[in-house]
Amino acid sequence: MKHISGGFSTRAIHAGQEPDSSTGAIMTPIFASSTFAQESPGKHKGYEYSRSGNPTRAALEHCLASLEGGEQGLAFASGLAATAAVLSSLKPGDEVLAPADLYGGTFRILDKVFKPWGLVPRFLDIPTPEEFAKAMTPATRLIWIETPTNPLLQILDIRKLAEVAKGNGAMLVVDNTFASPCLQRPLELGADLVVHSTTKYLGGHSDVVGGAVIGSSEKLKPIRFNQNAAGGVPGPFDCFLVLRGIKTLAVRMERHCQNAMNLAEWLQTRKEVERVYYPGLISHPGHALAKAQMSGFGGMISIRLKGGQAALGKFFQRIEVFTLAESLGGVESLVCHPATMTHASIPAEQRLARGIDDFLLRLSIGIEDFEDLRNDLKSAFE
Repeated sequence: MKHISGGFSTRAIHAGQEPDSSTGAIMTPIFASSTFAQESPGKHKGYEYSRSGNPTRAALEHCLASLEGGEQGLAFASGLAATAAVLSSLKPGDEVLAPADLYGGTFRILDKVFKPWGLVPRFLDIPTPEEFAKAMTPATRLIWIETPTNPLLQILDIRKLAEVAKGNGAMLVVDNTFASPCLQRPLELGADLVVHSTTKYLGGHSDVVGGAVIGSSEKLKPIRFNQNAAGGVPGPFDCFLVLRGIKTLAVRMERHCQNAMNLAEWLQTRKEVERVYYPGLISHPGHALAKAQMSGFGGMISIRLKGGQAALGKFFQRIEVFTLAESLGGVESLVCHPATMTHASIPAEQRLARGIDDFLLRLSIGIEDFEDLRNDLKSAFE
């Protein structure tokens, strides 16, 4: 594949996606083939079996690497398949440090899958570089972070955490799902690997499930081996859908950010809302850091409602433009109840200690007209 230079939007549309050599098709074809003909044993045209490699998947992986500024990208069947592939590169007894505010699925795979296998996950309530540095031990092999975090939208200092990891012989892995490479590129700030749920902003249309890991070819060696050996790969049609979504990522993120900023400022004025979590607000404790390491503040807002269970129930009954559903990052606006949905796998005691109670809502702000989103929330509040 030829190297595509230029700006982010240009690379999103063209990287890894030159016209098909046999037909001239502008869109990357869906190579729906499980196997590929060989001229002689071991001699083929780059592909032999679709678990090991597929031309549609290769186009997506090339594009993802270009957008994140990595040497190589690897696509997976889901964000958690990508997470599992990274964690599988560790050994029993190795420690993983992560912030306590973390996607419930990541907590679950660390605590319920890899901990019994022998991994030692440790979760920090105060995720500052100083606290991570204090928590490091000779067994720590990996720092895993999200920024912004899910669901409390804390902002973690990627550059300083990269220094902490490298100074202690560990790797820094950043789940960049909430920001997308359009707003934040952790590899440029010193991270070793970037992980995505491509289901979210990269796909952007709530019609595909996928994941990815991006980094240097050297650091991806064990993960690439796992991709082939364990087989958690996406099908060619899934890869095609993510590629199609990526083409409009930049324009979608601009609208997501604009709508979210306007709604966050409006939500601050509502008496029904106890607290608004959004890094674009000057009142957010991570605002200055977010401004320094991101080019936009994203489309995710969390709020804590007042009024008890009755108000919460009425809110869910009255929303019309927003939809009560898991996931995020699509063109449509969603509201999620983390305590019973995305973070239900975290024991209740730990959830409450981390601030994830029954009155916390996570809003994925879509690209609808702002006035309609505001009026929908206003009606639900009143």
